[in-house]
Amino acid sequence: MSCDYAVWHTKERLSAEQAGELHQRLCEGDTSGVAAHAGIARFHAELTVLHPELDDCPADRLDDKESCPWSAAFDRSEGHVIVCSVWPRADAVGELVQRLAAQHGLAFYDPQSERIVYPGDVLRAEPWWKFW
Repeated sequence: MSCDYAVWHTKERLSAEQAGELHQRLCEGDTSGVAAHAGIARFHAELTVLHPELDDCPADRLDDKESCPWSAAFDRSEGHVIVCSVWPRADAVGELVQRLAAQHGLAFYDPQSERIVYPGDVLRAEPWWKFW
């Protein structure tokens, strides 16, 4: 099992529902809903310095999920990146991917929670129901 996260650039903000539809199309190979953006290459470069892609990870470190938390190869175009993390590293990877996406001016989508986050969005640290 894996936990997926997507980062992309579109010409306009999407609702959570629209983001889910775009994610599905991207998973099917349709990249027409994203736009090329230099931030994608910068995001990918920074992420893979920290955690090399599966094909670039040394064979002796493939089982080290701290170093290489991926369960599948990245799906990538000039307008998007989808990463698949192993479940034990899902939270840490999600936080990292979301932070890097914001730094590079990209949207972050979490298909597990159907949540889209844009750079500059204000997020609650904890879900509202955890306050009591």
